[in-house]
Amino acid sequence: MKIHEYQGKELLKQFGMTVPRGIPCFSVDEAVKAAEELSKTLGTKVWVVKAQIHAGGRGKGGGVKVAKSLDEVRQYASQILGMQLITHQTSATGQKVRRLLIEEGADIRQEYYLAVLTDRATQKVAIMASSEGGMDIEEVAHATPEKILKEFIDPLVGVTDQQALHLARGIGVPEASQSDAVQQIKHLYTCYMETDASLAEINPLILEGNGKIKALDAKFNFDPNALFRHPDIVAYRDLDEEDAAEIEASKFDLAYISLDGNIGCLVNGAGLAMATMDTIKLFGAEPANFLDVGGGATTEKVTEAFKIMLKNPAVKGILVNIFGGIMKCDTIANGVVTAARETHLSVPLVVRMKGTNEDLGKQILKDSGLPIISADTMAEAATKIVAAVR
Repeated sequence: MKIHEYQGKELLKQFGMTVPRGIPCFSVDEAVKAAEELSKTLGTKVWVVKAQIHAGGRGKGGGVKVAKSLDEVRQYASQILGMQLITHQTSATGQKVRRLLIEEGADIRQEYYLAVLTDRATQKVAIMASSEGGMDIEEVAHATPEKILKEFIDPLVGVTDQQALHLARGIGVPEASQSDAVQQIKHLYTCYMETDASLAEINPLILEGNGKIKALDAKFNFDPNALFRHPDIVAYRDLDEEDAAEIEASKFDLAYISLDGNIGCLVNGAGLAMATMDTIKLFGAEPANFLDVGGGATTEKVTEAFKIMLKNPAVKGILVNIFGGIMKCDTIANGVVTAARETHLSVPLVVRMKGTNEDLGKQILKDSGLPIISADTMAEAATKIVAAVR
């Protein structure tokens, strides 16, 4: 689960980090009113108008503007609100901007990068920092990897002052501001741990003219398995920023992710689903989705899975690949037959089943009278669905 920048800054502030003062808005008039309020309470004469979408690169896409008058606030808010903002992290069609953040300007002297994340290679929490703030960290890692510093944290100890100071010095924070940087780093780690985040990223973390260290941006990803502990974070969820098919799938406890191909995949088990997508690519085609119906699939779940896949106009065929362990093949077969009839399936369907009640499942498919193509191996299934689609 992701949240907006202004919501992330609310969390950071709760854990002691220094953030700019800003006000979220949903209309142009609200944006102007917010700027007036910041001017009245803070004496602000420069405002930043920021698009709020779940993607980075907003500035490069025209979604962040610096306004030096209330007229400019209105002008930029009118331009950004409602636009289809295209960045390197959105689709080609972009994401519609429905929210703005009006924020006080900052006296930026230096930009840094700071993030806390789960490092799969070491199976530890890592803190990453770089002197190259404001840039895409992937680009920095590729071109100048030596400019990225890492500290791996013992969760029983937490971030030590020595580790935080090593990062602050390593990215070039001036000596007079290092103690502040150490505290900001430790606050970010605490926020990450306490909220069950999988990523807490600040890009950029800035040094202001007064020597203060401040989080100028905030990006969070949260572990969905831990959200039951955080109803306050769940309340931040913005369904407008999520894929409609993925939202629908979650209602039926289906693990679904949209992809760019034209072959729909229905599989039980995440590992088998990944292998199935790899096999489709191996035989020259592209999967349209990742879809794991899990170990307790019912006829209803399979039917809904078909409906979700077929809502994608790019889907030209469906491959069902089932291993009958906990899930019995005859149960899936009944679900496939019901789903094919209920959805009036008009695209090729290939089914491969192995495991418990395999023969019974195959007989159910055969007796259905539906034009279902059977396969015994993954290679055969992939070959047949690719040929059928072409």
